[in-house]
Amino acid sequence: MNIALWALQIVLAAVFLGAGLMKSTQPLVRLESKVGAWVHDVPLPLIRVTGVAEVLGAAGLILPRALHIVPGLAGFAALGLAITMVGAVVVHACRGEYNEAGINVALLVLCVVVAAGRL
Repeated sequence: MNIALWALQIVLAAVFLGAGLMKSTQPLVRLESKVGAWVHDVPLPLIRVTGVAEVLGAAGLILPRALHIVPGLAGFAALGLAITMVGAVVVHACRGEYNEAGINVALLVLCVVVAAGRL
């Protein structure tokens, strides 16, 4: 079970690190071409804060357990990322983007699995 959780944490960390770096550093025009038109419905500061939260969450999935420093934080990082996915599901569902919402639901479920396994 531990190996499966580690594999899941690594995959989730890679996904959230990539998404978070993009949201926190790219100009709005490039974000629109990469992630869609929803960026015009969400204030840019919120997109940036979400991006930073995703980067920190990605680090939180790996570093606490890898460094043996308060390993329980990995579970809380997964919970935090799950909360961001709830927000993403709401945004995409309100816009009728059900395929994107489905991806966010899948990430939400995976984050909850990691949180349950690590807490």
